[in-house]
Amino acid sequence: MTDGVPGPAAGIASAGVASWLEQPAWDERGLIAAVAQEAGSGRVLMVAWMNREALAETVRTGFATYWSRSRQRLWRKGEESGHRQQVQLLQLDCDGDALVLQVVQVGGIACHTGRHSCFFRNLQAGEWVVGEPVLRDPAALYPSRATPPV
Repeated sequence: MTDGVPGPAAGIASAGVASWLEQPAWDERGLIAAVAQEAGSGRVLMVAWMNREALAETVRTGFATYWSRSRQRLWRKGEESGHRQQVQLLQLDCDGDALVLQVVQVGGIACHTGRHSCFFRNLQAGEWVVGEPVLRDPAALYPSRATPPV
């Protein structure tokens, strides 16, 4: 429980870390694909990676934590932008090699480009066309970076 809001898996947290944390089929790098899905609409917001530590922290705090492959460290979603993901439900797929996190996207922006979803390009007539507006300038989301992500 965090800030008076139930965590994503209150029953899992008390079941013993070793049992549930070893069930995912971690890849050779110790990672698993994690799909963040908007709890209300079912829309896919983003895909990231988790390691054991990230998954354990997500369960402990009730907010999404991922593993940043580029930075080689834990990435607490929203740590810079404030756009955290409050996890409502965690699901493991049939093969155990992918997770779905049903989340409430705080602030309505999941993408570092300032859009609601990272999936904003649509294939139309053989071309990738931007189909979603920028809700907030990335430079405003990441003021500490010399060059905001694009």
